[in-house]
Amino acid sequence: MSAVRELSGNLIGKGLRVGIAISRFNDFFTKELKGGALDGLIRHGVMEKDIVVAWVPGANELPLVLQKMAESGKFDALIGLGVVIQGATAHADLINGQVSRSLAKVAMDTHLPVINGVVCAGNLEQAIERCGSKAGNKGWSAAEAAVEMANLYREMGS
Repeated sequence: MSAVRELSGNLIGKGLRVGIAISRFNDFFTKELKGGALDGLIRHGVMEKDIVVAWVPGANELPLVLQKMAESGKFDALIGLGVVIQGATAHADLINGQVSRSLAKVAMDTHLPVINGVVCAGNLEQAIERCGSKAGNKGWSAAEAAVEMANLYREMGS
């Protein structure tokens, strides 16, 4: 008989409050991510009235808005959604790295689950695949991670 206590978040979203920040840049794709995230949250039991969506100009602005949401104390989990597609320069790599580091910093500083749902695509085909095609919808995956992490935090007493 093991005395090890194992913790695991469940996928029941009832009672959870979730904030989502979405990049307007590449909105052809980010609208699909938003749809996937909302569908995932609602299907897992999060009430529509407990979801707040904030649109930002681009992926680089996601961490700042999510930090403000985290500091409000109104949310159990946060999701950042965006699509950055590699062009002819290294700009996309710089944005992707900075956004990823900044989202992790918001989570660490605020002790709140902050889920990185930013699609980092090498080309348009990869973006299409990750925003609702054969590779799934990263918005949906981010929603599941947000529900699971919020419940794990609750189980841990955070």
